[in-house]
Amino acid sequence: MHHLPLAAHRTFPVTLDSNGKIVYPSTEMAYPFRGWIIPTWLSGVLNAIGPIFFVLLTQIRVRSLWDASNAIEGILLADICGTMFQVAVKKLIGGFRPWFLEACQPDVSLAKGKDAGHLDGSGYQQVMFTLDICTNPDKKFLETAATSFPSGHSVAALAGWGFLFLYWNAKFKIWADHKPALWKIWIAYAPLLAAFIISCSLTIDAAHNWYDIAVGMLIGTIFAFGTYRMFYAAIWDWRFNHVPLTRKTYAFSADQYERTGVFTRGGGWGAGDYAADKQRHSGRHHHAGDASARSSTTIPSNTLPSSSRNTRGDRPSRDRYANEMV
Repeated sequence: MHHLPLAAHRTFPVTLDSNGKIVYPSTEMAYPFRGWIIPTWLSGVLNAIGPIFFVLLTQIRVRSLWDASNAIEGILLADICGTMFQVAVKKLIGGFRPWFLEACQPDVSLAKGKDAGHLDGSGYQQVMFTLDICTNPDKKFLETAATSFPSGHSVAALAGWGFLFLYWNAKFKIWADHKPALWKIWIAYAPLLAAFIISCSLTIDAAHNWYDIAVGMLIGTIFAFGTYRMFYAAIWDWRFNHVPLTRKTYAFSADQYERTGVFTRGGGWGAGDYAADKQRHSGRHHHAGDASARSSTTIPSNTLPSSSRNTRGDRPSRDRYANEMV
């Protein structure tokens, strides 16, 4: 798709003053070409390998190969699908980069007798022209200059780092059932800071217009959210959003949730198995004189039969997600 020709003619203004010099509004596309501060290959590394590296680093405490597999696959899928989406939009809609005129090197005399769909020399005061008046022989470079919308860097940045933001929110339980530590909040927002820096660097080198970046960030965010929900049980529901999905169907309820497989140890998360946590958080109180009730709350979880320890079928605690693959 990336190598397909542009779907339609683009028009741009060439406005001349009395001295034959191009003036506004064409000056919006008259910035010098300086390349990219973050080239495309480096953007791919930062927006895919970067989040994957931090997912693997999180496994120091999470310790789940199935969770790591889901997160890595989700990051790659978000980046790939977001890239395909933005390439399709570029080819069908596109737009001019701030350095378009330098890439085009327009010569309005070329429009004479070469009217493409009655667009050359059209519009108000006949100042609108197509790529036919460009003198640059490098057609690939010229096509790049005419496909600014939306920003591919921004799409990939928010897809990859946005996925990591959702992942860390779930694993650190930032918005959960207890007040998080301040350092966890900073860690959760760090991926968004990385995504914004990568995206907004494109305004410094004049590689994109601000609206190219804004729409690209929106597209990337949509793919980050959509892809995360494909691989995890929830996005914002703090009870389940850390649970990596398999091809099985799980039925969650308010008092049935997995408290392991997370990074944090605050608020009772990441410690004990499901049965013990359910007893602690169910809110059921037993009479002091009821011996059977007291004993039911003190039975060690590791002595319970498997059917008692796990009320969700063969749903594992901690690092046994992969064993449920079918």
